[in-house]
Amino acid sequence: MSVSFNPGGRSIQHDGTMTSQSWHVSERIERPADEVYAYASNPANLPRWAPGLGDSVEETGGQWFVDTPAERVRFAFAPRNDLGVLDHYLTRNSGEVIYVPMRVIADEDDSEVVLTVRRRPGMTDDEFKADGDAVAADLAKLKRVLEE
Repeated sequence: MSVSFNPGGRSIQHDGTMTSQSWHVSERIERPADEVYAYASNPANLPRWAPGLGDSVEETGGQWFVDTPAERVRFAFAPRNDLGVLDHYLTRNSGEVIYVPMRVIADEDDSEVVLTVRRRPGMTDDEFKADGDAVAADLAKLKRVLEE
């Protein structure tokens, strides 16, 4: 299966092949999936629930930018959909595009959010673990924010 996406005018092709190790991080949220999706899919909400990604976001010229601990990156979600797909793309200053698979899955009146952390080339075991731990903390924060 081939998936094509155009974040910020840039064509991205993802053929579904796995080239690295993955870690699926999930959090159960006691809210309907459509509510979780609506909140999490709004880039303006990222600093409230994903401080591991960055502490501020800005929309400029129809594109979203996130100030990460390392640098300012362009951020783009997959197009809005009814399937709970929150895949997103981070475009670094170098031009490298990082693809992050993410889903909101309905479970009766609740939901589960699953984000796949992928080990990038050159990433050490400690860096991979830290990345996954940061995602777990962000998803736990999303749960707290939405269940308040």
